[in-house]
Amino acid sequence: MHQIHHADNLEVLEATPSGSANLIYIDPPFNTGRFRRRSELRVVRTHAAGADRIGFGGRPYRTTRGETRSYPDAFDDFLGFLEPRLREAHRVLASDGSLYFHIDYREVHYCKILLDEIFGRRCFLNEIVWAYDYGGRTKKKWPPKHDNILFYVKDPDRYWFDAEAVDRIPYMAPGLVTAEKAALGKLPTDTWWHTIVPTSGVEKTGYPTQKPIGILRRIVTASSRPGDLVLDFFAGSGTTGAACLELGRRFVLVDDNPEAIRVMQRRFAGREDIRWCGRMVEDHPPAPNPS
Repeated sequence: MHQIHHADNLEVLEATPSGSANLIYIDPPFNTGRFRRRSELRVVRTHAAGADRIGFGGRPYRTTRGETRSYPDAFDDFLGFLEPRLREAHRVLASDGSLYFHIDYREVHYCKILLDEIFGRRCFLNEIVWAYDYGGRTKKKWPPKHDNILFYVKDPDRYWFDAEAVDRIPYMAPGLVTAEKAALGKLPTDTWWHTIVPTSGVEKTGYPTQKPIGILRRIVTASSRPGDLVLDFFAGSGTTGAACLELGRRFVLVDDNPEAIRVMQRRFAGREDIRWCGRMVEDHPPAPNPS
């Protein structure tokens, strides 16, 4: 069965058997020093008299604001918080397993030094840059529009990576390759252009730091096999679990934020193959299948 834990992730990691996770993806708080909030925003077509915004083609829309979700994103000692969890992650990772560590430009350099110490510099394979083009643009510097994903393996001479299974992307200059290659597309490089979760998209959960399933789908496809166990101990909205359900992987998700657990309870409502564990789940069990 899949598992979702409402708990301190260090406690769950310490109780997890060594070498049991084939793939670990984590998206820890970015230590921005801010309290992150996000409100649900619903947009519906309406008559001109009741509209508060105009959309494409001059069509009138009315917006309503729903539930606001939040979490603190500040640590006095960010690396001190991460280190014991990353050491446990290294122990838990299978001998041919991979770790993807998702962070932003403020902390990535410090975190890489810590990961090099724990995993070894030979075990660092890539710094993936996830680039997007959405939101406000400061005029005081180059607007930051990317996240960093550090890719480590347990053993650089023995790890799983399936390039053939990964989604292909278009060539930027298709005229420079054969027609057959242009039609097939190319393997993504270490720079991934991918939109953020659309504001009105069907995958939107309202969680402040939700990542698009396309990013997790690519990671899970490349670095795990069907039936493998995928671990995410900063699970947030549960996107790692959603990608695993699509791709036939087992998962263990952990988060200590009650709002994250509530989002995942709605996202995975009715899934009888998920075992819910921990504090809040005991008091508020997942909702039954609405069907």
